[in-house]
Amino acid sequence: MSLVDRLRAARSDADTQLPPIAAPAEHVADQSDAHSASLGIRIEAQAAAESDARLSAAPIHGSVAASQALRELKEKATEELFSRVGSRIADSSLSETELHAYVRGELRAVVSDQQVPLTSGERDRLLDEIMDDVLGLGPIQRYLDDPAVTEVMVNRSDQVYVERQGQLFPTETIFTSEDQLRRVIERIVSRVGRRIDESSPLVDARLSDGSRVNAIIPPLAVNGAALTIRKFSREALTVQKLQELGTLTSEMADLLRACVEARMNVIVSGGTGTGKTTLLNVLSGFIPSTERIVTIEDAVELQLQQDHVIRLESRPPNIEGRGAITIRDLVRNSLRMRPDRIVVGEVRGGETLDMLQAMNTGHDGSLSTVHANSPRDAIARLETLVLMAGMDLPLRAIREQVSSAVNVIVQLTRLRDGTRRVTHVTEVQGMEGDVVTLQDAFVFDFGAGVDANGRFLGRPVPTGVRPRFVERFADLGIRISPSIFSFAGSRR
Repeated sequence: MSLVDRLRAARSDADTQLPPIAAPAEHVADQSDAHSASLGIRIEAQAAAESDARLSAAPIHGSVAASQALRELKEKATEELFSRVGSRIADSSLSETELHAYVRGELRAVVSDQQVPLTSGERDRLLDEIMDDVLGLGPIQRYLDDPAVTEVMVNRSDQVYVERQGQLFPTETIFTSEDQLRRVIERIVSRVGRRIDESSPLVDARLSDGSRVNAIIPPLAVNGAALTIRKFSREALTVQKLQELGTLTSEMADLLRACVEARMNVIVSGGTGTGKTTLLNVLSGFIPSTERIVTIEDAVELQLQQDHVIRLESRPPNIEGRGAITIRDLVRNSLRMRPDRIVVGEVRGGETLDMLQAMNTGHDGSLSTVHANSPRDAIARLETLVLMAGMDLPLRAIREQVSSAVNVIVQLTRLRDGTRRVTHVTEVQGMEGDVVTLQDAFVFDFGAGVDANGRFLGRPVPTGVRPRFVERFADLGIRISPSIFSFAGSRR
């Protein structure tokens, strides 16, 4: 049986299972002939519309045979489209809009040539799905277009999870095959000049909107290729938005603004997915527009709003294992670029030593992030990263470097309810013996409990201790209300 016959038969089977649409004839009998005819036309039109709507949904969602037939049509149309379009998909002379319009026009012609009976709803869905396969990211494209989804996790070709409001949810979305998933991964990494194959089976990349992508394939991924996409907000979050979300308070925002304006060195600490880069982006917004800023990242994510910004991105080795440019290389190079501020997306290796030295030699006001679960852990983490630079330094010398370079640690935590909160704003006061001394200015109030939905009721509150660096604010003419450090001020 041909594809057309199978689709018609499946549609007929699905239609017989649907209840008939009854026309309210009792109303027609009591009316005049003209009115009855008019009412009859409206009833027929309504019945036709409802029937078309039922037929539009039934073959795809209610009939396995029709779903299989449409899937075969989709594969056949995709193959025909590639044969028609050929290399024009990679034509750099076409803009993104022109390319989409051209491919969609060719796709309409391909589907029409198949002469398969489709409802308007089926045709539109078919066109969208094939466009996603050819120019987008296949079945997960709709999650990237959904603003409520913050992360997409493909564990294997037939298992996809998404994150909404900090919670993970399984989906019914699947890739047709492992090859389709691999094509999507290769499409992502090729757009940013990266590669992924058996000799280099894992890669960090980014989408055009800045979303972070990690992909890993066999033999490292035992169950098949895995893809993780952390979506980047299309609108840069502001400090006001973070206050609305409960991430920080207005008093905390005032203090952090003053710290950035006073050119204090700030480290944002937190675990994976806590929003470190987002907060770093917000803090960078406090940097005066008159200053020259150099940003250094593994994959560009920061969205600085200032004009005088130079964005640097590291580079992995080529297929011959050469040509790699590390974060440490970029940090060293940035010192020769006359920066007023250096913003390092994340320190995770020997570049930490170079960054601390820069902070201690006149490059005040630098910002960075580090993976750690508390301010005290952040200090220990920085010490470990300095040792990774390969320098045989005594531990006390490293701690002195850290204590003199870092002024403030902002700790982010992802709580059980899925929210991301600033749980500590901590001052690095210096050394006492061999220990780096820390003093909390704000801590999160976990004692407030949770509501009926399991959401934490607490908020960051001041400890009542006035940080030593507030005196520096006064010397620079930066005004900050003393009440933000008092318990009374925290209740306003």
